[in-house]
Amino acid sequence: MADNIDTLLKESRVYRPTPKTVSAAHIQDYETAYKQSIADPEAFWSGMAEELEWFTPWKTVLEWNYPWAKWFVGATCNIAYNCLDRHVATWRKNKVALIWVGENDQERIFTYAELHRQVNRCANALKKLGIQKGDRVTIYLPKIPEQVVAMLACARIGAIHSVVYSGFSAPALSSRINDAEAKLVITADVGFDRGKIINLKPVVDEAVKSCATVEHVVVVRRQTPGPALSAPKEIDWHDWLRHETPHCAAEPLDAEAPLYILYTSGTTGKPKGVVHVHGGYMVGTYATTKYVFDLKDDDVYFCVADPGWVTGHSYIVYGPLLNGATILTAEGKPDYPTPGRWWDLIERYGVSIFYTTPTAIRLLMRYGEDWPKKSDLSTLRILGSVGEPINPEAWEWFHRVTGGDKPIMDTWWQTETGSILITPLPSVPLKPGSATRPFLGIEADVVDRQGNSLPPNAGGFAVIKKPWPSMMRTIYKDPDRYKVYWTTIPNCYTAGDVCHKDADGYMWFMGRADDVIKVAGNRLGTAEVESALVSHQAVAEAAVIGKPHKTVGESIKAFVILKQGEKETPELIHSIKEQVKHELGKIAVPAEIDIVTSLPKTRSGKIMRRVLKAKELGQDPGDISTIEE
Repeated sequence: MADNIDTLLKESRVYRPTPKTVSAAHIQDYETAYKQSIADPEAFWSGMAEELEWFTPWKTVLEWNYPWAKWFVGATCNIAYNCLDRHVATWRKNKVALIWVGENDQERIFTYAELHRQVNRCANALKKLGIQKGDRVTIYLPKIPEQVVAMLACARIGAIHSVVYSGFSAPALSSRINDAEAKLVITADVGFDRGKIINLKPVVDEAVKSCATVEHVVVVRRQTPGPALSAPKEIDWHDWLRHETPHCAAEPLDAEAPLYILYTSGTTGKPKGVVHVHGGYMVGTYATTKYVFDLKDDDVYFCVADPGWVTGHSYIVYGPLLNGATILTAEGKPDYPTPGRWWDLIERYGVSIFYTTPTAIRLLMRYGEDWPKKSDLSTLRILGSVGEPINPEAWEWFHRVTGGDKPIMDTWWQTETGSILITPLPSVPLKPGSATRPFLGIEADVVDRQGNSLPPNAGGFAVIKKPWPSMMRTIYKDPDRYKVYWTTIPNCYTAGDVCHKDADGYMWFMGRADDVIKVAGNRLGTAEVESALVSHQAVAEAAVIGKPHKTVGESIKAFVILKQGEKETPELIHSIKEQVKHELGKIAVPAEIDIVTSLPKTRSGKIMRRVLKAKELGQDPGDISTIEE
């Protein structure tokens, strides 16, 4: 970890919310609401929890034995009950819960009542296979409704789901099945990606050869005829559910009962199985979805993530359904069959809340402003960004092409945190590139290695100082690895990100601590240099790494993707370097710039700088199972 990160990026633009946005917001005065929530966080979280349904109440809101937390101690609940039964008992019974659009434009729509019936059938089918409370089920499905049904069905009976993104290879899938000791794998014959058929069943066949705990494989057959299945181990999804009754009581579970394991890539070694639980995770995702996106009953909410990642768990499945929202989810890529795909879906379904990633925004920027102009985006009300710091240039573009008056909720959080921790609210003034301030009940800071608060504009480590309900409870089978998060800096949750706070307390994330570049005694965060590169009119996307250098310690090397129609010339390279010099000063100018056509990214959109660095220096890149390319 580096000390005292230099802050070079100067961003002075402030966007104030419109009076209409403020008057509509659930929380109109952030300062007062935040102060109250921090004065008594347990009372705040208890109040949030009381908006949900519990089978038996809690005796204690928080039991904190550093670094181990238990929330809503003694209570029983079920997150699937709160996602479905709570709404089916009201007028929302016939409200649309889920709109799914396939890559080929196929559409499937589920009301809350229909989703409830499907989940109950699946829950009964799980029980028939002998799946019980605490058993692990691996879900390896493309982005189809059965993914959501399977997750909620597991939760309903107290089984623990482990969703594995359907782009993973057989060895990556096998390691996750074995670590979780899953009894059942739910998969599909195929997925679709840019018009190509992705065969998933052979990947599962290969993976389960080395998985002794797997008793059954259930297959959603999307093609006719689908692959032959070998009974009794392999079962067709539709046959599996066909004769099940649509009634299945939700299992009352201890608030601390595990809900899911989600594997996140480690910088080295095997992936970490992050464990989240029913009670606290339910409260955290419910509250953040409601207040960050200012969710109303008539909203259509479109999150572009895949449930194979934590954003999909928290902000496609659990958070929106807990709030009784209408969710739009779409299989496929943002630029297939055309770069207008997402804009077209926003117009077609009257989307009012749109949650995406900086990577996707920069991809769409490459194609220019004509594509968004072709669609009527007037229904949009709230925008969101997640995954990496969004550079001011991409922020400005996203704001402009969607109408120029929609607030962007630039959210910071992690798989390990379960829900959003640093974020604007719609009623708060925005600064392009800043994730703004902590969510209600969250005490965040920027500190040095010893945990001392740093003054404004001094770069250091982002930390959370108090436990929060949706925090992970452990790393599966590896409690020592969990403890590292709370012991790297004493008495703080250390996220591994470098950050600075400005004079207004707004937080600016500068990249991963592991990626800090040390140039001639200056320590630079990657996000600032990349932001300066992308501010050049020809640059669509950029990543930077540090390379060992005899005299200055490290030199900066940049990997740059150009916008459509731009050509690499010596003049352009010089111009890009001059832009960085203008934005940040001479110290941040890359010694080398490589023009590339793609960058190594995780499938959730994060650029994997360590892979670039390992390749550049001829080193082992470590675990690359989550890489897209």
